[in-house]
Amino acid sequence: MPTLQDILYKINILSIAGRTDIPVSSVHIDSRQVSKGSCFIAVKGVSNDGHAFISNAIFAGATSILCEDIPAVIEEGITYVQTSDAAKAAGIMAHSFYGNPTHHFKLVGVTGTNGKTTVATVLYNLFIALGIRAGLVSTVENRINDAVSPSTHTTPDVISLNALLQRMYEAGCEYVFMEVSSHAIHQQRISGLNFAGGIFTNITHDHLDYHKTFEEYIRVKKSYFDQLPTHAFAITNSDDKHGSVMLQNSVAKKLTYSLKTTADFKGKIIDNSITGLHMQINEQEVMFRLIGEFNAYNLLAVYGAAVTLGIDKQEVLRVMSDLHGAEGRFDWMISPQQGVIGIVDYAHTPDALLNVLTTIKKLQKGYEQVITVVGCGGDRDKTKRKVMGATAAEFSTKAIFTSDNPRSEDPLQILEEMKEGMNLALLKKVVAVQDRKEAIRTAVMLAKQDDIILVAGKGHEKYQEIKGKKFDFDDKQVLLEAFKELDK
Repeated sequence: MPTLQDILYKINILSIAGRTDIPVSSVHIDSRQVSKGSCFIAVKGVSNDGHAFISNAIFAGATSILCEDIPAVIEEGITYVQTSDAAKAAGIMAHSFYGNPTHHFKLVGVTGTNGKTTVATVLYNLFIALGIRAGLVSTVENRINDAVSPSTHTTPDVISLNALLQRMYEAGCEYVFMEVSSHAIHQQRISGLNFAGGIFTNITHDHLDYHKTFEEYIRVKKSYFDQLPTHAFAITNSDDKHGSVMLQNSVAKKLTYSLKTTADFKGKIIDNSITGLHMQINEQEVMFRLIGEFNAYNLLAVYGAAVTLGIDKQEVLRVMSDLHGAEGRFDWMISPQQGVIGIVDYAHTPDALLNVLTTIKKLQKGYEQVITVVGCGGDRDKTKRKVMGATAAEFSTKAIFTSDNPRSEDPLQILEEMKEGMNLALLKKVVAVQDRKEAIRTAVMLAKQDDIILVAGKGHEKYQEIKGKKFDFDDKQVLLEAFKELDK
C-alpha cells in the first residue's frame, strides 16, 4: 500500500499540516466512495465544490485531504495538503496510486469533434488482429484485450480512468487507444498520463454549452498537444483548417495526413460505394469495408498512427482492409425484400450530419429518396439545433424531426427550434414526429425500393434520456424491426 508521501510526488504543494508517511488505501474525488484510510481530493467541479464535502469524507474514514483551501476547522489526526490546482493533482495522484500504468505501455489519445470513436476503435481492432495485446477507452465501450465493459463517458473520471488503465497493464496490454474529449482535457482528467502519441481528427462547432466560445473550444483541444512530451508523436489532419494550429506549440514529433495536399500519410479516394472505399494510400491501392470520405480520413489517421508505432506498412494495410468501424458509425443494413438501405449513425453535430448526408448523396444512383430521422439533445448546445435542422432538410428528400435525448427539456420545443429560420421550401420537406420509434417507423413506411433511410444522432446508444430517466432504446433494433414489418 503506497504512503501519502509516495503519491504526492510531482504535486505542486503550497502547505502541509500533518504526517505524510501514512498509508493510503484509496484515492477519491467523490466523498460517497471514501472508506477507512482514503485520501479525499477536494476538486472544484462544474456543478459541485469538493471542499463542501471534506467533513463528510473525514466522517467516512478519510485520513488525508488534498485541497486548494484549507478548512477553517482542522480535525486532529488528519493530514491536510494544500495545492494550487486540485483537479490537476487528482490525475497525478491517481496515476501514482495505481502504479503509473501508462509508463508500462504505449498510450495513444485521439481528439477532435468527429471521428474519435472510429479511429480509436479501428486502431484497437487492428492491433488485436495483429495478435498484439491492447486496450480501448471509448464512447461506445472499454476493452481490455477481449474483455468488454460498457462506457458512460467519452473519457472516464480521473479515478476510474487510472483504475482502468491499471487493469490494462495487469492484463499485459502493450498499447492502449483512448478517446480524449475536450471536457476531459479541460477538467484535467488526463493529467499525469504518459502519452506515446496524439491524433487530431477535425474540429467543428460543438459543446459550446460548456466551452461558451469556439475559440475556447479550439484552445482546449490544442492544449492536449501542447502537453505531449518530446518522445511522443502528434498526427494532425492537414485538410482541416485548424489542423496545423493544433500542433503549433507541440514539442512532439509532428506528422500529417491528407486527402487534398502533400502529407506524410497521403490518401486518394478511387471509388466510394455502399460496399466500401477503394483508396490509394502512399501509392498503395487498398479496399476497405468502411464507407465515405469522412472514413477515408479516419483510415488515414489509423494508418499513420500504426506505422508511426512501428508496425509494417504492408501488414497494416492488409489487416485494415478487413476491419469494420465502430458500432453506430455509418452502420448500414438492407431490408431483404424491398432493398431499402438503412443507416444508423451517431452524427449529432452539424458537420457530422453533413458528412454523412454528403456521403449518402455520393452513393445515390440518382433516383432514390433520402429520408432522414434526426433530433437534437436537450440541455446541450442550442445554437446547433437550427443548423442541424436545415442541414437535414436541405440534403434529404424528407426530414423527420424527432426526439433525441430531450433530458429535462420539452421535446416539442426542441423540434420547433430545429425549424427556426427555414424557408418555405425546406419546411415542406419536414415532418415532426415526437416519438422516436414512430418516427423511424414512419420513415420506413415512406420508403420505396432502393430508398435510403438515415437515423442520426444516437448511433451506439441503447437508451433515451427523458426527464432524468434512461429508457431502453436502440435505433438499429427499431429499424430492423420496422424492416421486418415492411417485408411482410
